[in-house]
Amino acid sequence: MKPVYMINGFLESGKSEFICYTLEQPYFATRGITLLIACEEGEVEYEEELLRKTRTVLEIIEDEADFNPANLLELEKKYKPERIIIEYNGMWNYKNMKLPFNWKIEQQITTINAATFPTYFTNMKSLVAEMVRKSELIIFNRCDTVKDELGSYKRNIKAINQKAEIIFEDSEGEVNEMLEEDLPYDLNAPVIVLKNPGYGIWYLDALDHLERYIGKKVQFVGMVLQPKNFPKGYFVPGRMAMTCCAEDMAFLGFACKYDQAEQLKPKQWVMVTAEVTKEYFADYKGEGPILKAVRVEPTKAPREEVISFV
Repeated sequence: MKPVYMINGFLESGKSEFICYTLEQPYFATRGITLLIACEEGEVEYEEELLRKTRTVLEIIEDEADFNPANLLELEKKYKPERIIIEYNGMWNYKNMKLPFNWKIEQQITTINAATFPTYFTNMKSLVAEMVRKSELIIFNRCDTVKDELGSYKRNIKAINQKAEIIFEDSEGEVNEMLEEDLPYDLNAPVIVLKNPGYGIWYLDALDHLERYIGKKVQFVGMVLQPKNFPKGYFVPGRMAMTCCAEDMAFLGFACKYDQAEQLKPKQWVMVTAEVTKEYFADYKGEGPILKAVRVEPTKAPREEVISFV
């Protein structure tokens, strides 16, 4: 069977950029010829030097009627490729596509211009659905101006293809953004219970998106830390975390206002229930997350005292 890599998406969605990037990667530099079939000419052209260096031959098919098994088999006979990349035209209905009997799709990837996605999804939803339904990977690029909408974009895609991996990229690269639906706890619960690894995720997300938590109650098991020169009535409940390797340990915790803080012992384990607020705090040198304790109870150490991000 001849392996086929299907890259689809609408015009100027980043298909050609993705293919150029892939061709240049060492893992794709295997023996033999790569046949690249482009079904539309976008804003990015394939440079002759790249094609020569990667042993890639380019064929352009502009008419949908010409994209048929007979013509495709002729291209296979002509070049005898080891693999085939198809840059499919987003305006051609994917469900009508027919490949030669001996061609097998190894991977299907859809690229989407995040800035124009709402227009296409509203007006051409059936075409979008056919593109992403069997794709293993969906890449949203050009996300710089629509980062607040990424959650709804992801829900739209997951409604069509629940198994697809979805990646968001902006001008700096992949967007390392934790969306609300990806959090391992319920933001709308009366009390957000933070268990491993939920505590670490909550801590990092609160640093970036404190507005999600202001006024909400959280509950977690933490170790008591009492920094020197801390104001009276405050302590820091938190967890030790391994962020990279065993030698890279850090204590993750926010200041907690508690009228009996002085009665707590350093390194004591406590169950904390607290409301999340945003206030000025001298140690923060500005505003930041402050926990206001509702209840602090002694408890036993968790089974895994150190949480890990490795």
